[in-house]
Amino acid sequence: MFSRVIFRRLHRSASLSSKPPDKSTAALGEEKVRDLLDNAATFEDAKPRSEQDTWATLPYVDGTFMGRDQSLKSSRPRIDLRETSIILFPGQGAQYVGMAKRLLKYPGARDIFQLANEVLGYDLLKLCLDGPRERLDQTRHCQPAVMVSSLAALEQLKEERPNAIENCFATAGFSLGEISALVFAGALPFDKALRLVQIRAEAMQLASEQHTSGMATVLYGADARGGLQGCPGLRGVESPECRIANYLYPSCKVIAGSEDALKFLEANGKKYGIKRIKRLPVSGAFHTELMASAVEPFAKALKKITIEDPIIGVYSNVDGKRYRNAGHILGQLPKQITRPVKWEQTLHNLYERKAGENFPRTFECGPGQGLKTILKQVNGKAWDSAFSIEA
Repeated sequence: MFSRVIFRRLHRSASLSSKPPDKSTAALGEEKVRDLLDNAATFEDAKPRSEQDTWATLPYVDGTFMGRDQSLKSSRPRIDLRETSIILFPGQGAQYVGMAKRLLKYPGARDIFQLANEVLGYDLLKLCLDGPRERLDQTRHCQPAVMVSSLAALEQLKEERPNAIENCFATAGFSLGEISALVFAGALPFDKALRLVQIRAEAMQLASEQHTSGMATVLYGADARGGLQGCPGLRGVESPECRIANYLYPSCKVIAGSEDALKFLEANGKKYGIKRIKRLPVSGAFHTELMASAVEPFAKALKKITIEDPIIGVYSNVDGKRYRNAGHILGQLPKQITRPVKWEQTLHNLYERKAGENFPRTFECGPGQGLKTILKQVNGKAWDSAFSIEA
Protein backbone atom coordinates (compact mmCIF):
# COMPACT_ATOMS: atom_id res chain seq x y z
CA MET A 1 0.00 0.00 0.00
CA PHE A 2 2.81 2.41 0.85
CA SER A 3 4.41 1.84 -2.56
CA ARG A 4 1.20 2.91 -4.26
CA VAL A 5 1.03 6.03 -2.07
CA ILE A 6 4.61 6.96 -2.91
CA PHE A 7 3.97 6.44 -6.62
CA ARG A 8 0.94 8.70 -6.52
CA ARG A 9 2.88 11.40 -4.70
CA LEU A 10 5.74 11.26 -7.16
CA HIS A 11 3.36 11.28 -10.10
CA ARG A 12 1.46 14.26 -8.69
CA SER A 13 4.69 16.17 -7.95
CA ALA A 14 5.96 15.56 -11.45
CA SER A 15 2.68 16.78 -12.95
CA LEU A 16 2.66 19.98 -10.89
CA SER A 17 6.30 20.89 -11.48
CA SER A 18 6.47 20.25 -15.22
CA LYS A 19 5.59 23.08 -17.64
CA PRO A 20 5.32 22.85 -21.42
CA PRO A 21 8.58 24.24 -22.93
CA ASP A 22 8.42 27.14 -25.37
CA LYS A 23 9.74 26.66 -28.90
CA SER A 24 13.08 28.35 -28.26
CA THR A 25 13.77 26.16 -25.21
CA ALA A 26 12.82 23.02 -27.14
CA ALA A 27 15.07 23.96 -30.05
CA LEU A 28 18.01 24.60 -27.74
CA GLY A 29 17.39 21.25 -26.04
CA GLU A 30 17.40 19.34 -29.34
CA GLU A 31 20.61 21.08 -30.36
CA LYS A 32 22.34 20.12 -27.10
CA VAL A 33 21.27 16.49 -27.40
CA ARG A 34 22.48 16.34 -31.03
CA ASP A 35 25.81 17.84 -30.01
CA LEU A 36 26.24 15.31 -27.18
CA LEU A 37 25.52 12.40 -29.53
CA ASP A 38 27.89 13.69 -32.19
CA ASN A 39 30.74 14.06 -29.71
CA ALA A 40 30.08 10.98 -27.60
CA ALA A 41 33.06 8.63 -27.10
CA THR A 42 32.63 5.33 -28.94
CA PHE A 43 36.23 4.12 -28.55
CA GLU A 44 36.13 2.97 -32.19
CA ASP A 45 39.28 4.99 -32.94
CA ALA A 46 41.16 3.95 -29.79
CA LYS A 47 44.31 2.00 -30.62
CA PRO A 48 46.20 0.68 -27.59
CA ARG A 49 49.97 0.73 -28.13
CA SER A 50 50.42 -2.55 -26.25
CA GLU A 51 48.38 -5.34 -24.68
CA GLN A 52 49.20 -3.96 -21.24
CA ASP A 53 47.81 -0.60 -22.38
CA THR A 54 44.38 -2.05 -23.14
CA TRP A 55 42.83 -1.49 -19.70
CA ALA A 56 44.01 2.11 -19.65
CA THR A 57 42.62 2.88 -23.10
CA LEU A 58 39.36 0.92 -23.49
CA PRO A 59 36.46 0.78 -21.06
CA TYR A 60 36.49 -3.05 -21.20
CA VAL A 61 38.67 -5.57 -22.98
CA ASP A 62 37.16 -6.74 -26.25
CA GLY A 63 34.89 -9.73 -25.52
CA THR A 64 34.54 -9.01 -21.80
CA PHE A 65 31.37 -10.61 -20.37
CA MET A 66 29.57 -8.55 -17.74
CA GLY A 67 27.29 -11.17 -16.18
CA ARG A 68 27.19 -9.73 -12.67
CA ASP A 69 24.77 -6.96 -11.74
CA GLN A 70 27.14 -4.45 -10.19
CA SER A 71 24.24 -2.45 -8.75
CA LEU A 72 23.76 -5.23 -6.21
CA LYS A 73 27.16 -4.32 -4.76
CA SER A 74 26.42 -0.60 -4.51
CA SER A 75 26.06 1.03 -1.13
CA ARG A 76 22.44 1.82 -0.28
CA PRO A 77 20.89 3.17 2.90
CA ARG A 78 19.10 0.50 4.97
CA ILE A 79 15.53 1.03 6.11
CA ASP A 80 15.14 1.03 9.88
CA LEU A 81 12.83 -1.94 10.47
CA ARG A 82 11.37 -0.20 13.51
CA GLU A 83 9.75 2.25 11.11
CA THR A 84 8.04 -0.55 9.14
CA SER A 85 5.09 -2.71 10.13
CA ILE A 86 3.35 -6.05 9.74
CA ILE A 87 -0.43 -6.30 10.07
CA LEU A 88 -2.15 -9.51 11.19
CA PHE A 89 -5.84 -10.45 11.00
CA PRO A 90 -7.64 -12.99 13.26
CA GLY A 91 -9.96 -15.77 12.18
CA GLN A 92 -13.14 -17.50 13.29
CA GLY A 93 -13.35 -18.02 17.04
CA ALA A 94 -12.25 -14.49 17.93
CA GLN A 95 -15.82 -13.14 17.78
CA TYR A 96 -17.76 -11.90 20.82
CA VAL A 97 -21.03 -10.04 21.35
CA GLY A 98 -20.34 -6.31 21.53
CA MET A 99 -17.38 -6.28 19.14
CA ALA A 100 -17.00 -3.26 16.86
CA LYS A 101 -18.79 -0.95 19.32
CA ARG A 102 -15.66 1.07 20.05
CA LEU A 103 -14.96 1.49 16.32
CA LEU A 104 -18.19 3.34 15.54
CA LYS A 105 -16.60 6.71 16.35
CA TYR A 106 -14.58 6.35 13.15
CA PRO A 107 -16.62 7.31 10.04
CA GLY A 108 -14.70 4.89 7.83
CA ALA A 109 -15.64 1.97 10.10
CA ARG A 110 -19.31 2.90 9.96
CA ASP A 111 -19.10 3.07 6.16
CA ILE A 112 -17.58 -0.42 6.01
CA PHE A 113 -20.42 -1.90 8.05
CA GLN A 114 -23.02 -0.08 5.97
CA LEU A 115 -21.57 -1.55 2.78
CA ALA A 116 -21.36 -4.97 4.43
CA ASN A 117 -25.06 -4.84 5.31
CA GLU A 118 -25.90 -4.16 1.65
CA VAL A 119 -23.72 -7.03 0.40
CA LEU A 120 -24.92 -9.59 2.95
CA GLY A 121 -28.60 -8.64 3.02
CA TYR A 122 -28.87 -8.42 6.83
CA ASP A 123 -27.76 -6.10 9.64
CA LEU A 124 -24.29 -7.42 10.46
CA LEU A 125 -23.47 -4.52 12.79
CA LYS A 126 -26.53 -5.20 14.96
CA LEU A 127 -25.53 -8.86 15.19
CA CYS A 128 -22.00 -7.88 16.27
CA LEU A 129 -23.26 -5.42 18.86
CA ASP A 130 -26.28 -7.26 20.30
CA GLY A 131 -25.99 -10.92 19.32
CA PRO A 132 -27.51 -13.26 20.34
CA ARG A 133 -24.31 -15.19 20.88
CA GLU A 134 -25.74 -18.44 19.52
CA ARG A 135 -26.43 -16.76 16.18
CA LEU A 136 -23.12 -14.86 16.08
CA ASP A 137 -21.18 -18.07 16.75
CA GLN A 138 -22.72 -19.83 13.75
CA THR A 139 -20.14 -20.22 11.00
CA ARG A 140 -22.33 -18.51 8.40
CA HIS A 141 -22.48 -15.37 10.55
CA CYS A 142 -19.24 -15.22 12.50
CA GLN A 143 -16.94 -15.40 9.46
CA PRO A 144 -18.36 -12.23 7.82
CA ALA A 145 -18.54 -10.59 11.27
CA VAL A 146 -14.87 -11.20 12.07
CA MET A 147 -13.72 -10.14 8.59
CA VAL A 148 -15.67 -6.87 8.54
CA SER A 149 -14.75 -6.01 12.14
CA SER A 150 -11.07 -6.60 11.36
CA LEU A 151 -11.10 -4.34 8.31
CA ALA A 152 -13.05 -1.72 10.30
CA ALA A 153 -10.27 -1.80 12.92
CA LEU A 154 -7.92 -0.62 10.17
CA GLU A 155 -9.81 2.67 10.21
CA GLN A 156 -8.72 3.24 13.81
CA LEU A 157 -5.15 2.36 12.90
CA LYS A 158 -5.33 4.76 9.95
CA GLU A 159 -6.52 7.58 12.22
CA GLU A 160 -4.11 6.99 15.10
CA ARG A 161 -1.01 5.64 13.35
CA PRO A 162 -1.17 6.45 9.62
CA ASN A 163 2.50 5.49 9.15
CA ALA A 164 1.72 1.95 10.27
CA ILE A 165 -0.41 1.49 7.16
CA GLU A 166 1.77 3.49 4.79
CA ASN A 167 4.93 1.61 5.86
CA CYS A 168 3.38 -1.85 6.07
CA PHE A 169 5.38 -4.31 3.95
CA ALA A 170 3.72 -7.62 4.85
CA THR A 171 0.43 -9.03 6.10
CA ALA A 172 -1.07 -12.36 7.05
CA GLY A 173 -4.32 -13.67 8.45
CA PHE A 174 -5.32 -16.73 10.42
CA SER A 175 -7.66 -18.96 8.38
CA LEU A 176 -10.56 -16.62 7.52
CA GLY A 177 -8.21 -13.71 8.33
CA GLU A 178 -6.17 -14.54 5.24
CA ILE A 179 -8.99 -13.16 3.09
CA SER A 180 -8.98 -9.98 5.21
CA ALA A 181 -5.23 -9.74 4.53
CA LEU A 182 -5.78 -10.15 0.77
CA VAL A 183 -8.35 -7.34 0.83
CA PHE A 184 -5.94 -5.09 2.73
CA ALA A 185 -3.17 -5.88 0.22
CA GLY A 186 -5.37 -4.91 -2.73
CA ALA A 187 -5.62 -8.44 -4.17
CA LEU A 188 -9.38 -8.75 -3.61
CA PRO A 189 -12.04 -5.99 -3.69
CA PHE A 190 -13.91 -5.66 -0.38
CA ASP A 191 -17.44 -6.29 -1.64
CA LYS A 192 -16.47 -9.32 -3.75
CA ALA A 193 -14.32 -10.72 -0.93
CA LEU A 194 -17.16 -10.36 1.57
CA ARG A 195 -19.49 -12.22 -0.75
CA LEU A 196 -16.77 -14.87 -1.12
CA VAL A 197 -16.56 -15.19 2.67
CA GLN A 198 -20.33 -15.54 2.85
CA ILE A 199 -20.18 -18.44 0.38
CA ARG A 200 -17.23 -19.97 2.24
CA ALA A 201 -19.07 -19.73 5.55
CA GLU A 202 -22.31 -21.22 4.20
CA ALA A 203 -20.42 -24.09 2.53
CA MET A 204 -18.44 -24.83 5.69
CA GLN A 205 -21.61 -24.64 7.79
CA LEU A 206 -23.26 -27.22 5.53
CA ALA A 207 -20.17 -29.44 5.66
CA SER A 208 -20.12 -29.30 9.46
CA GLU A 209 -23.78 -30.28 9.60
CA GLN A 210 -23.00 -33.48 7.70
CA HIS A 211 -20.72 -34.71 10.50
CA THR A 212 -20.72 -34.49 14.27
CA SER A 213 -17.32 -32.95 14.71
CA GLY A 214 -15.37 -30.19 16.41
CA MET A 215 -12.00 -28.70 17.33
CA ALA A 216 -9.87 -28.47 20.46
CA THR A 217 -6.66 -26.77 21.57
CA VAL A 218 -4.07 -29.22 22.82
CA LEU A 219 -1.04 -28.52 25.02
CA TYR A 220 1.40 -31.41 25.08
CA GLY A 221 4.80 -32.32 26.45
CA ALA A 222 7.98 -33.64 24.90
CA ASP A 223 6.74 -37.18 25.55
CA ALA A 224 3.65 -36.80 23.34
CA ARG A 225 3.09 -39.94 21.29
CA GLY A 226 1.66 -40.50 17.84
CA GLY A 227 2.18 -36.97 16.62
CA LEU A 228 -1.44 -36.17 17.60
CA GLN A 229 -2.45 -37.34 14.13
CA GLY A 230 -5.17 -39.91 13.56
CA CYS A 231 -6.05 -40.35 17.25
CA PRO A 232 -3.73 -43.31 17.88
CA GLY A 233 -5.43 -46.19 19.64
CA LEU A 234 -8.99 -45.30 18.57
CA ARG A 235 -10.76 -48.45 17.42
CA GLY A 236 -14.27 -49.46 16.49
CA VAL A 237 -15.36 -46.00 15.32
CA GLU A 238 -16.49 -45.35 11.76
CA SER A 239 -14.29 -42.74 10.01
CA PRO A 240 -12.40 -41.51 13.11
CA GLU A 241 -11.10 -38.35 11.42
CA CYS A 242 -8.59 -36.58 13.65
CA ARG A 243 -5.92 -34.19 12.40
CA ILE A 244 -3.80 -31.23 13.42
CA ALA A 245 -5.79 -28.29 12.06
CA ASN A 246 -3.67 -25.37 13.33
CA TYR A 247 0.03 -25.18 14.14
CA LEU A 248 0.11 -22.43 16.78
CA TYR A 249 3.43 -22.57 18.61
CA PRO A 250 5.81 -25.19 20.06
CA SER A 251 3.87 -27.71 22.18
CA CYS A 252 0.51 -26.22 21.21
CA LYS A 253 -1.72 -27.28 18.34
CA VAL A 254 -5.39 -27.27 17.47
CA ILE A 255 -6.77 -30.66 16.53
CA ALA A 256 -9.99 -31.23 14.63
CA GLY A 257 -12.01 -34.32 13.92
CA SER A 258 -15.06 -36.40 14.62
CA GLU A 259 -16.81 -36.14 17.96
CA ASP A 260 -15.80 -39.68 18.91
CA ALA A 261 -12.16 -38.93 18.17
CA LEU A 262 -12.19 -35.80 20.33
CA LYS A 263 -13.90 -37.62 23.19
CA PHE A 264 -11.27 -40.36 22.96
CA LEU A 265 -8.46 -37.84 23.32
CA GLU A 266 -10.22 -36.10 26.21
CA ALA A 267 -10.49 -39.42 28.04
CA ASN A 268 -7.04 -40.81 27.15
CA GLY A 269 -4.93 -37.70 26.62
CA LYS A 270 -2.50 -38.25 29.47
CA LYS A 271 -1.55 -41.61 28.02
CA TYR A 272 -0.39 -39.82 24.88
CA GLY A 273 1.48 -36.97 26.56
CA ILE A 274 -1.35 -34.42 26.36
CA LYS A 275 -1.25 -31.98 29.29
CA ARG A 276 -4.41 -30.07 28.51
CA ILE A 277 -7.21 -30.20 25.97
CA LYS A 278 -9.88 -27.51 25.58
CA ARG A 279 -12.79 -27.45 23.12
CA LEU A 280 -13.21 -24.46 20.81
CA PRO A 281 -16.59 -22.76 20.21
CA VAL A 282 -16.86 -23.83 16.55
CA SER A 283 -19.38 -26.02 14.78
CA GLY A 284 -17.12 -28.25 12.70
CA ALA A 285 -13.73 -29.83 12.04
CA PHE A 286 -12.29 -27.01 9.97
CA HIS A 287 -9.09 -27.52 8.00
CA THR A 288 -9.63 -31.28 7.71
CA GLU A 289 -11.05 -33.53 4.99
CA LEU A 290 -14.46 -33.25 6.69
CA MET A 291 -14.65 -29.84 4.98
CA ALA A 292 -14.00 -31.26 1.48
CA SER A 293 -17.50 -30.49 0.23
CA ALA A 294 -16.91 -26.74 0.84
CA VAL A 295 -13.92 -26.50 -1.50
CA GLU A 296 -15.73 -26.61 -4.85
CA PRO A 297 -18.29 -23.83 -4.22
CA PHE A 298 -15.55 -21.63 -2.78
CA ALA A 299 -13.22 -22.26 -5.72
CA LYS A 300 -16.00 -21.49 -8.23
CA ALA A 301 -16.81 -18.22 -6.48
CA LEU A 302 -13.13 -17.26 -6.36
CA LYS A 303 -12.78 -17.76 -10.12
CA LYS A 304 -15.47 -15.14 -10.70
CA ILE A 305 -13.42 -12.47 -8.95
CA THR A 306 -10.74 -10.43 -10.69
CA ILE A 307 -7.72 -11.06 -8.49
CA GLU A 308 -4.86 -8.55 -8.54
CA ASP A 309 -1.24 -9.07 -7.59
CA PRO A 310 -0.86 -8.02 -3.93
CA ILE A 311 0.88 -4.67 -3.49
CA ILE A 312 2.53 -5.92 -0.28
CA GLY A 313 3.58 -9.40 0.81
CA VAL A 314 0.74 -11.74 1.82
CA TYR A 315 1.58 -15.09 3.41
CA SER A 316 -0.40 -18.26 2.77
CA ASN A 317 -1.75 -20.48 5.56
CA VAL A 318 -1.16 -23.56 3.41
CA ASP A 319 2.65 -23.45 3.49
CA GLY A 320 3.55 -20.28 5.40
CA LYS A 321 5.12 -18.73 2.31
CA ARG A 322 4.47 -15.50 0.43
CA TYR A 323 2.02 -15.49 -2.46
CA ARG A 324 3.85 -14.93 -5.71
CA ASN A 325 1.04 -13.38 -7.76
CA ALA A 326 -2.70 -13.43 -8.51
CA GLY A 327 -2.52 -16.83 -10.20
CA HIS A 328 -0.88 -18.31 -7.12
CA ILE A 329 -3.73 -16.99 -4.96
CA LEU A 330 -6.32 -18.56 -7.28
CA GLY A 331 -4.71 -21.98 -7.01
CA GLN A 332 -3.66 -21.91 -3.36
CA LEU A 333 -6.50 -20.26 -1.44
CA PRO A 334 -9.13 -23.03 -1.91
CA LYS A 335 -6.69 -25.59 -0.46
CA GLN A 336 -6.78 -23.72 2.82
CA ILE A 337 -10.25 -25.09 3.66
CA THR A 338 -9.01 -28.68 4.12
CA ARG A 339 -5.31 -28.08 4.89
CA PRO A 340 -3.93 -27.21 8.34
CA VAL A 341 -3.16 -23.58 9.13
CA LYS A 342 0.64 -23.37 9.38
CA TRP A 343 0.66 -20.27 11.53
CA GLU A 344 3.83 -21.03 13.48
CA GLN A 345 5.69 -21.51 10.17
CA THR A 346 4.21 -18.26 8.85
CA LEU A 347 5.49 -16.33 11.86
CA HIS A 348 8.96 -17.78 11.43
CA ASN A 349 8.99 -16.62 7.80
CA LEU A 350 7.70 -13.16 8.72
CA TYR A 351 10.04 -12.49 11.63
CA GLU A 352 13.25 -14.31 10.81
CA ARG A 353 16.08 -11.83 11.43
CA LYS A 354 19.85 -11.92 11.92
CA ALA A 355 21.14 -11.52 15.46
CA GLY A 356 21.11 -7.89 16.52
CA GLU A 357 18.64 -6.71 13.86
CA ASN A 358 15.55 -4.76 14.84
CA PHE A 359 12.01 -6.02 14.33
CA PRO A 360 9.11 -4.27 12.60
CA ARG A 361 6.11 -3.18 14.60
CA THR A 362 3.22 -5.62 14.53
CA PHE A 363 -0.46 -4.66 14.63
CA GLU A 364 -3.20 -7.22 15.16
CA CYS A 365 -6.39 -5.73 13.76
CA GLY A 366 -9.67 -7.36 14.78
CA PRO A 367 -11.48 -8.90 17.74
CA GLY A 368 -9.36 -10.31 20.55
CA GLN A 369 -5.61 -10.52 21.07
CA GLY A 370 -5.07 -14.16 20.18
CA LEU A 371 -2.49 -13.65 17.44
CA LYS A 372 -0.43 -11.32 19.60
CA THR A 373 -0.43 -13.96 22.35
CA ILE A 374 0.79 -16.62 19.91
CA LEU A 375 3.54 -14.30 18.65
CA LYS A 376 4.90 -14.03 22.19
CA GLN A 377 5.34 -17.81 22.28
CA VAL A 378 7.04 -17.96 18.87
CA ASN A 379 9.19 -14.81 18.93
CA GLY A 380 9.38 -12.82 22.15
CA LYS A 381 11.52 -10.06 20.64
CA ALA A 382 9.01 -9.41 17.87
CA TRP A 383 6.25 -9.41 20.49
CA ASP A 384 7.97 -6.54 22.31
CA SER A 385 6.84 -4.20 19.51
CA ALA A 386 3.39 -5.75 18.92
CA PHE A 387 0.10 -3.91 19.46
CA SER A 388 -3.58 -4.84 19.36
CA ILE A 389 -6.14 -2.70 17.52
CA GLU A 390 -9.18 -4.44 18.93
CA ALA A 391 -12.56 -4.47 17.27
